[in-house]
Amino acid sequence: MNSTKDPQVYSTVPAILPPDQLFGPLFHDVQMNEVFDDSITFADCFPKRAPEEILSLYEMEKHKKDFSLRDFVEEYFDIPAKVETDYDSDQQLPVTKHIEKLWPLLTRESQTNCSMLPLPMPYVVPGGRFRGLYYWDSYFTMLGLQCSGEHELIRHMVENFAHLIDAYGHIPNANRSYYMSRSQPPFFAKMVRLLSEIDGDDILTKYLPHMQKEYNYWMDGYFRLSERETDFRRVMHMPDGSVLNRYFDDLPAPRPESYVEDVNMAHSCAPYGIKPGELYRHIRAACESGWDFSCRWFREETKMETIHTTEIIPVDLNCLLYDLELTLCDAYEHYKYPETAVYFREKANKRKKGIMENLWSESKKFFMDFDTTSSKSTKIMSLAGVFPLFFKMATEEQAGHVHQHIKESFLKKGGVVATLHESGQQWDSPNGWAPMQYMTYVALRNYGFDETAEELRSRWIAINEQVFKETGKMMEKYNVVDPEESAGGGEYPNQDGFGWTNGIYLWFKNQ
Repeated sequence: MNSTKDPQVYSTVPAILPPDQLFGPLFHDVQMNEVFDDSITFADCFPKRAPEEILSLYEMEKHKKDFSLRDFVEEYFDIPAKVETDYDSDQQLPVTKHIEKLWPLLTRESQTNCSMLPLPMPYVVPGGRFRGLYYWDSYFTMLGLQCSGEHELIRHMVENFAHLIDAYGHIPNANRSYYMSRSQPPFFAKMVRLLSEIDGDDILTKYLPHMQKEYNYWMDGYFRLSERETDFRRVMHMPDGSVLNRYFDDLPAPRPESYVEDVNMAHSCAPYGIKPGELYRHIRAACESGWDFSCRWFREETKMETIHTTEIIPVDLNCLLYDLELTLCDAYEHYKYPETAVYFREKANKRKKGIMENLWSESKKFFMDFDTTSSKSTKIMSLAGVFPLFFKMATEEQAGHVHQHIKESFLKKGGVVATLHESGQQWDSPNGWAPMQYMTYVALRNYGFDETAEELRSRWIAINEQVFKETGKMMEKYNVVDPEESAGGGEYPNQDGFGWTNGIYLWFKNQ
């Protein structure tokens, strides 16, 4: 079959459909036969011909006796080069100097290919296996870029996120077509605030339409909720009458970037009474949370087959949306629309009341996620519980109790663990993550718990420096319980680079 399209022309047109939908049975066969070690590799391949033509060729060739699936893929797709992680670090350098040398290596110009969503400006990737602009990672990376004086790069990244909101109605998990059905924790308002510290408050009005559009995405369908229709997409009507949010995904299908893992999990979940489509949606929703994966989302803490993310009201998400409502209030005030500003102030106050009513556990004395199926808190204490302190929503008494939990249970030799449970998942003990060190530190400082905050900061800096001295790398996550051991868990090996670790290290050093 001769191509009727120039493959070079085709490869410059970005696809809105994800690769599993574009390539159907071929995509399934490549992934389930594990042609590549990592499912994300084929999801990122560039087709050399139009998808329908490749599918026709596949149907014709796959029945041949000497057919090789690997050879077929290599003939009709450009396989992305393996991300090189052998950068020769100078371990004698201070970590700060190493990171400042690393920023250019983590900066990318926009590419256009089958699954990559094009962006107008350069951006910083996390590192390791991650080739795109990831949403919530970028805020913590920006904190470090600010410390390095990389203000223009911050402007570029905010503009890229505004572009994604303009183009697709929300910020996808990352700029890939297979992430289009979900977002990540909504830190865009915090990014705009950060840029306003550099360029002034007019930034609030410049990006007001984008913040409003993102808010509409998260609140889609709120106006139809009632006691009879209690949930729609990311909004839920609570028993006390408040409207709070959850993580969600519209697609009940395996994730293209982790296809084999999801299909295999679906085959093993029957004894737990979860249908495959439900499982896929819960998994995708957990990915939207950024905590992929944690026993926060499980009914039984060691069994991912019991995941039920969309039935949980998360503390962190609702605090971020509270902050977005306040930022919209300030932006409309600055734009001389006081009535609209009052409206969003009232929305924020109602959300705060709903958070206090539903997400504070009086028995645990901690802010906890809420299980809508049991109408009570989940069993998992996590660092999501510091978000009400970060955004200064908690009372002094509540903050005191949270501080005690942090000091006595979460704070370990190398920093704070994400949860107190050792489930084998990467967002649980013994692992610590840069964004949670930052959120916890600021939360504690907001309420005057300076000694514990400074202890956390010094321990996190120490483990970063220790691992760098030994390996020459900044890691995605760290084993904070036993700093002599590497962090583990998850669907892929621990990655290096690493954007948000760099950012928070620099931010901590500047304090």
